[in-house]
Amino acid sequence: MASAVTFLAFLDATVVNVAFPDLRAAFPQVTLPRLTWVVSAYAVLFAALLAAAGRLADTLGRRTLFLASTAAFTATSAAAALAPDADLLIVARALQGAAAAGMIPAALGLVLAHTPPARRAAALGTWGAAGGLAAAVGPSAGGLLVELQGWRAIFLVNLPIGLAILWAAARILPREPRPPHRLPDPVGTLALVLGIGGTVAGFTQGEDWGWTDPAVLGLLGAGVLCTALALTRSRRHPAPAVDRDLWRDRVFVRANLTALLFGAAMYAWLLTGPSYLIARWDHSALQAGLGVTPGAVLAMAGALVVGRRVPARLQGAAVTTGALLFAANALLLWGWADASTSYAQVFLPAGLLGGLGIGITLTALSTAASATLPPQRFAAGTGLLMTARQLGGALGIAAMAGLLTGGRDDHWEPVFLMTAVSALAAAAVGLSMRPGRAAGQAGGVGRAGGVGRARGWSTRP
Repeated sequence: MASAVTFLAFLDATVVNVAFPDLRAAFPQVTLPRLTWVVSAYAVLFAALLAAAGRLADTLGRRTLFLASTAAFTATSAAAALAPDADLLIVARALQGAAAAGMIPAALGLVLAHTPPARRAAALGTWGAAGGLAAAVGPSAGGLLVELQGWRAIFLVNLPIGLAILWAAARILPREPRPPHRLPDPVGTLALVLGIGGTVAGFTQGEDWGWTDPAVLGLLGAGVLCTALALTRSRRHPAPAVDRDLWRDRVFVRANLTALLFGAAMYAWLLTGPSYLIARWDHSALQAGLGVTPGAVLAMAGALVVGRRVPARLQGAAVTTGALLFAANALLLWGWADASTSYAQVFLPAGLLGGLGIGITLTALSTAASATLPPQRFAAGTGLLMTARQLGGALGIAAMAGLLTGGRDDHWEPVFLMTAVSALAAAAVGLSMRPGRAAGQAGGVGRAGGVGRARGWSTRP
């Protein structure tokens, strides 16, 4: 069930890209910048609410938030499919992104809480493979649905899956005792949501509206101020919006920094790949989706192998290895993409390297970060890690848009170089995630006692 909702959440983060030409045809009176909010609204709310949803899951209970957010995701998918105009579609997509933000930390928190420590890495591999599967089938399945039934079909397909998950979850998931936590600080939580949302929205729209546009500057400025307010209140509030004690563990901090850097590289590359195939080889949307599928399949395989075969003491090395593989893919495209004579000559082998790197890195990062967390803070930690990745993705996509707009629309080399540099930086941070001496030793985080050594990971610099 956790893998199924993860599949849905990440599928809907990307599948609309394939349907965008059909949306433009369906709403010809809507300007392009406004219509892009069908994509951006989901991404902004998803990123903004992840950290808050993680805290809420640990407070209300993971089962409660899982059921509520999955029901909301199913309902908002129906609303998006039935939207009569672009404005209501954008609202439905924003609410869908908010629901997805609740599903992810609740789902992963359930996986970590109900899986024995010795099997958590394998469970995380399976969970990570669900995201790889969404990336694998998303572009091609989305293109096929759009060609057969139009853009509404990409939202309608969520309904039977969501209802099946709800039915199974209500029957299978055990009821949890009420967690002994207070609700997070409402002022700090609102400030955090507005801060992350404003920052992501500013970077998302900067290229469309102009980086000196007052609206963009206002979003970025308000984002920074609201985030600072949330962090300041969290320092002294008894039920903080952000669990700052999690950042006392240096492995967790470095996992978040790696997620930020790797997210910038990964999201820019995922958006650039199909566009490159369409521009370079005149592929259709469906052909471009199929063209990136081999790499996504290998991402799923890499996640499964790392989860099941790589021991806890080697997860930091796995992060570095995966990031280096991804950097090699970007450098290959940087050097030879414009000179290639066929899809199979350069893009296919590069895509396979990149997909494998994504699967290895994301799974190892989740395993390393969760190893530093006590069970009662699994969802909160997951929310922070995913927020870092989504924020990095917004930065990477903004940088990609700026590089492409600064040159020709088909001038891909600077984008591939940027993704390579960001991935290499992630690999360098991964090197510092060193294993500790006592693998399997439990640790914990306490407001008074700080962070202990946890499940084989060291807090030494």
